[in-house]
Amino acid sequence: MKALILNSGLGKRMGPLTNKHPKCMTQVTDKDTILSRQLRQLVGAGITEIVITTGPFDKILIEYCESLNLPVQFTFINNPDYAKTNYIYSLYLARNHLKSDILLLHGDMVFEDIVLRNLLQCPNSCMVVSSSLELPEKDFKAVILNDHITGIGVNFFENAVAAQPIYKLNKKDWIIWLKKICEYCENGNTDCYAEDALNEVSDRCIIYPFDVKNHLCNEIDTIDDLVMVRENLVVSEEKTVYMCFSTDVIHGGHINIIQKAAGLGRLTIGLLTDEVIASYKHFPILPFNERKNILENINGVDRVIPQTTLSYAENIRSLKPDYVVHGDDWITSIQRPIRDETILELNKYEGKLIEFPYSKNQTYTLLEQNVKSKLAIPDKRRGNLRRLLGLKKTISIIEAHSGITGLLAETTTIVQDGKAYQFDGMWISSLCDSTNKGKPDIELVDISSRLKTIDEIMEVTTKPIIFDGDTGGLIDHFIYNIKTLERIGVSAIIIEDKTGLKKNSLYGTEVEQTQDSIENFCAKISAGKRNLKTKDFMLIARIESLILEKGMNDALNRAFAYVDAGADGIMIHSRKKDPAEVFEFCKAFRAEDKITPLVVVPTTYNTVTEEEFASHGINIIIYANQLTRSSIGAMEKVAKIILTNRCSSEADNLCISINEILNLIPPCIPDENQNKE
Repeated sequence: MKALILNSGLGKRMGPLTNKHPKCMTQVTDKDTILSRQLRQLVGAGITEIVITTGPFDKILIEYCESLNLPVQFTFINNPDYAKTNYIYSLYLARNHLKSDILLLHGDMVFEDIVLRNLLQCPNSCMVVSSSLELPEKDFKAVILNDHITGIGVNFFENAVAAQPIYKLNKKDWIIWLKKICEYCENGNTDCYAEDALNEVSDRCIIYPFDVKNHLCNEIDTIDDLVMVRENLVVSEEKTVYMCFSTDVIHGGHINIIQKAAGLGRLTIGLLTDEVIASYKHFPILPFNERKNILENINGVDRVIPQTTLSYAENIRSLKPDYVVHGDDWITSIQRPIRDETILELNKYEGKLIEFPYSKNQTYTLLEQNVKSKLAIPDKRRGNLRRLLGLKKTISIIEAHSGITGLLAETTTIVQDGKAYQFDGMWISSLCDSTNKGKPDIELVDISSRLKTIDEIMEVTTKPIIFDGDTGGLIDHFIYNIKTLERIGVSAIIIEDKTGLKKNSLYGTEVEQTQDSIENFCAKISAGKRNLKTKDFMLIARIESLILEKGMNDALNRAFAYVDAGADGIMIHSRKKDPAEVFEFCKAFRAEDKITPLVVVPTTYNTVTEEEFASHGINIIIYANQLTRSSIGAMEKVAKIILTNRCSSEADNLCISINEILNLIPPCIPDENQNKE
């Protein structure tokens, strides 16, 4: 789309203000003239091909435009007969440069950014009108019948509204009007309005009214108009705008929407805190204060404040911004409930939601994916479990036993009550790893095979991984295995204080299980800690005393001893459906130790919520086998249905579509420079 700005008039009614330059160069704010403001607004809206008609002061106007150093391709068309003709003749002279969709406006128009942006989003040809203004005596009015404009002029009053000479014209309608303009001028009718020609073809050139209501959109004809517009601009610039940001990296798409938002008024950015980002997207690469510092130094940002939930509601109630700005991608994304809530809050005081088209630039997508991929680097991923424990009261971990279950653990998100919920990491369970390979859970699957499972999951995920280390094995073996896990980026290992051939803890005393001595297990913990190279990796001790019915005192004695030996966390295990003994342990432990993270695996006491666990001082909740257990039952059911019906049609409603699978697995976006010679 091109813009056409008509600046060929004399501007006599402005008196001495137009003695030395055209009216469009009149100052309207401390930093802008009418024209410089228009040009910056057009560039901000993505219009960079601009045709300007000139009259008196032709050279001054051209030099002024070029001095602004804007990314604009200018075409200047001089009307040498400006003193004897109206702008219809200027349009005629510019005709060969106007063969596409155009934005047509008079050079003395001053308007808010929101007027321009909303006008450009209209699919049809439109003219700006204002139903909230009284009909002017000497200025344009538009007659509206059957929802479109049938006449434009000074002398229309019936079925008319106040109109302003800004048009967004689709090529088809513009060409109809332009042909009639050419006919007028070639017949010598050059001292009339271009709208006189339009009125003759309004049955074919269909232009709809675009009602700006109370928004600023005024033509400056006199000094009184100038004073009024300047006052209204002050009011307009005092409007407040709010938008939310979370990103670690700022690219051109972000700068673009920030500039658009800043054009609407004083911009406050609500920056999601590290905890919110960790719950909604991924662990932030840059901490809150660094992200805040970046945004505060972007031109147009008035201030940056924390947004402590995914919901905008709290900050909207506090700030009551005139506008909330967001990309239109949240209309159909998981954030749709947040959008609906935002609209409800704004409607309480007539605030407005402004949505700009979401940038689909592949370069930006690639950049964001590259930034996220940094979280998968071992030295980055390894420490994120500790960082999460510093951010959140409790973190939730779900088991993963393959690349696809890793992706589910990584990407599954829900929005509820203005908050986003995701799993914070993955549990590599020996039970699930063995089951997935069709083998018993007796430490039969060797470390090499289990490392391969970790590698498959790490390849497609970025979140912290906790490794189920069973008993840890012999100390001499354990110190090598723990170093390997640390090196590849695993965040933690949990080892249980048992010895001998592994038997699953949920068997309890039904099978023979031997608990290690406190001394031997402490020696294993200390040996493991001594061989670690970083402070990021966590060694968590799992206590089996309650499983083996050794009593609460034994469990507590072991817990304190293991912490003294260097354990970074304590997992208390129970197979009872009632969590009472787990909570009793936590209470007694927290009376002595308020820092060391506590871990639970609520497979049997599964009605307890994460909030209740948090109230008992529990830090890590591991859902240790649910994906494996649910998948086996689902696959078996589908297999039986196919066998029963001798075809697969009846099983389709139990299966996700191929498209859903393809969408779950992110495609590789090639580097746009990869195939260039």
